[in-house]
Amino acid sequence: MDLKLSTLLCFTLLLCTILIPTLSELCNPQDKKVLLEIKTAFNNPYTLTSWNPDVDCCTTWYNVECDPITNRINSLTILSYDRISGQIPPQVGDLPYLETLVIRKQPNITGPIQPSIAKLKHLKTLRLGWNNLSGSVPDFISQLKNLTFLELYYNNLTGSIPSSLSQLPNLASLRLDRNKLTGHIPSSFGQFVGVIPDLYLSHNQLTGKIPTSLGKMDFNRIDLSRNLLEGDASFLFGLNKTTEIVDLSRNMLEFDLSKAGFTNSLILLDLNHNRLTGSIPEELTEVKLQFFNVSYNRLCGQIPVGGNLQKFDNTSYFHNRCLCGTPLPSCK
Repeated sequence: MDLKLSTLLCFTLLLCTILIPTLSELCNPQDKKVLLEIKTAFNNPYTLTSWNPDVDCCTTWYNVECDPITNRINSLTILSYDRISGQIPPQVGDLPYLETLVIRKQPNITGPIQPSIAKLKHLKTLRLGWNNLSGSVPDFISQLKNLTFLELYYNNLTGSIPSSLSQLPNLASLRLDRNKLTGHIPSSFGQFVGVIPDLYLSHNQLTGKIPTSLGKMDFNRIDLSRNLLEGDASFLFGLNKTTEIVDLSRNMLEFDLSKAGFTNSLILLDLNHNRLTGSIPEELTEVKLQFFNVSYNRLCGQIPVGGNLQKFDNTSYFHNRCLCGTPLPSCK
């Protein structure tokens, strides 16, 4: 081997010796330390086997992502096929650059929503749905001003809904449905300070009247179904709104449906199992509804002919006081 080739080989070996450890240290050491503590808190589950302290967490660990510039951990995602158990470790709050925290479809995840999450000032997405979390919806969530998606549905959360959630300026979706929440819908939900979020509060035990302040909001989607709500809800509708989905079914709401105004943007309107009176407004023939249900109410009069209203079968209309016309029996 000549001298030049030997020198080149030695240089290459030296370069590899220098670079390989450097490449293995992309992951911030403090972030790695916290993640290993989280793994221990979850009792070292099989799904986190890749979290090996001897390799780079940014390039070889599953369930986490690093920012491509700073190499700080910005995403922690554990989904349905990653079976884990226990409580959410408080150490999740020690990942200061976290933007996405998803722990979803983990029936063996129990306990409260950790207060340490309040430290995650960069957090944009918090998805903790389909678990077995208990306790309240914490007020501290309102401190996470960058939050865009808040999804806590399908848990066992109890207590009232914090009115402070309306102070989240970037919130595009608020899902608290399918819990055991009680009390009233906060009137502050008619005063969201920034983006008007899609609002899902269904399948809880909410009581009282829907705050009239919600009528000021142009919700794209609002689902208050399967609660114990009563009184008027006609103010949620309006010709000047751009609402697409309204589900108020299975409550105890009482108002004259014929006096409500409906925007042409509606694609789903579900009002079944309430105490609605009046008749079905003629203007609904101008709305391109894809789903419509007013069954089990106290409506009367002929079902207007036109639009999509005759495309729905009798289950969308039956069990009313004196509603008639296609697809129900003809009016006498």
